[in-house]
Amino acid sequence: MLQYPESDADGASNLPPASSSRPQPQPERVRHVLYGSLRGLDRVIKILHRYGYADPNDWCEPIPVPTPEADSSGERRPTTASPNQWMVVMDKILRLE
Repeated sequence: MLQYPESDADGASNLPPASSSRPQPQPERVRHVLYGSLRGLDRVIKILHRYGYADPNDWCEPIPVPTPEADSSGERRPTTASPNQWMVVMDKILRLE
């Protein structure tokens, strides 16, 4: 059976004060990096915005991503950016418990 705390003469409850022993949330910087086509990146950014997680203006401008090509010896070497691969970055500060 539940027992309810009794009120004192002033009507205040006999409950103990809220515990401050719980750790306060600490801010932590988290970096999000998305890779893909411009169309794919745009879609994911809009989805995250719809969920209320990130504003589209929080992301950097798309950056072309270099893709390695194999030379005649089979070794990969960096080349110019692929027109199909892009990257966007966003830093967000979250409060973690």
